[in-house]
Amino acid sequence: MTSTTMTSTTIETTAGETSREATPGTTDGTVPGSAPETAGAAVAEAGTPAGLDLAEVERFTYKIAQDQAVATVGALGWLGDRLGLWAALAAAGPVTSTELAAATGLAERYLREWLASQFAAGNLRHDPASGRFHLPAEWAAVLADPNSPVASAGGYESLMGFYAAADRLVEAFRTGGGIGWGTHDPRLYSGVDRFFGPLYRASLVSEWLPALDGVVERLRAGAKVLDVGCGHGTSTLLMAEAFPMSTFHGVDPHPESIHAARTAANRARVADWTTFSVAPVTGDIGNGYDLVCFFDSFHHVRDAVAAAAACRRAMAPGGTLMLVEPRAGDSVQENTDVVGLTFYAASTLVCLPDALSQHGHGHDHVGGHDHDHDGDGTDALGGMAGPARLREVLTAAGFGSVRVAAETMVNIVVEARS
Repeated sequence: MTSTTMTSTTIETTAGETSREATPGTTDGTVPGSAPETAGAAVAEAGTPAGLDLAEVERFTYKIAQDQAVATVGALGWLGDRLGLWAALAAAGPVTSTELAAATGLAERYLREWLASQFAAGNLRHDPASGRFHLPAEWAAVLADPNSPVASAGGYESLMGFYAAADRLVEAFRTGGGIGWGTHDPRLYSGVDRFFGPLYRASLVSEWLPALDGVVERLRAGAKVLDVGCGHGTSTLLMAEAFPMSTFHGVDPHPESIHAARTAANRARVADWTTFSVAPVTGDIGNGYDLVCFFDSFHHVRDAVAAAAACRRAMAPGGTLMLVEPRAGDSVQENTDVVGLTFYAASTLVCLPDALSQHGHGHDHVGGHDHDHDGDGTDALGGMAGPARLREVLTAAGFGSVRVAAETMVNIVVEARS
């Protein structure tokens, strides 16, 4: 079991505990005010059309209400992160809204409502006798400690970036056009970095690179590495810090992200062997690389076969292509857990629109199926491609050896070699 697997299990266990403890008197994990015991009574009174299973109507109505409540709570979670409330709660211990207001300088009346909302969501504990709210240390590791391997507050920040793109997707759905990565709300870029950073820190150097054939040995001896779609450079810098004999180059189409990556490289004192440049992921990437990496960015490429083939041509003899992609099964039915829900949603809102914003590169024939790269974009991978589809793409690009080298609860690591 990898460290990320253990991390995800911890989160899942904590979430279950939260649901039970935050809603005293319930035993099935539901929140107070759930569907009435007499299923179907409410919808029947509302005049639901005849012939429907009223109990199923009621169940699904409640399910949608839960979805909408969770979406709303996400915005409040972001406020807690943005205003430093999670950190303040972690430092203060059990507090009333008045005490939290004194500690933070924020308006007590807003804090009173926010604290109640987070208790209702199962994100805080509450003592009715004292009126105090409490963020347990185990939960603070998830929401209040940016250096924790289970730090998750960055997901709230990227969520706000997703919401900000929603209006633009109306036209994209109508026309089939795209929305380029570099055109989003700034919270998307910092939020994505904060979301993936803990996962990479937990597994990249200790587990993923060692799972690749001979890669660690080459990195120790002095390899040339390319990180495509590097964002703020977190993945690049983790490798650079671990292997100072090698040289690393990160590319990303977003200038502000590259600026952040260069700043981070200087701060980490690895700038002498680590460089970054603004470039499209399908642009001229140079040559002679021993390792080419895509960290949760390969599915952002419109023409995956052409991009993989370009990477193969850019490699030194014996080089390796490493794809870190969301953990996905090969069918929709296999992807109905929280990982599938999260990445299907993110793909629809951001990843697929980015891929469809790129120009096509001709017409490829993959796995016996034609893919029209200048047509409607149906060739774009999407965020949940799955191992079989990735293997199909990489084989079509000329790689002779393709395997899943490592897997966590969130990611799979695919190794491809000529």
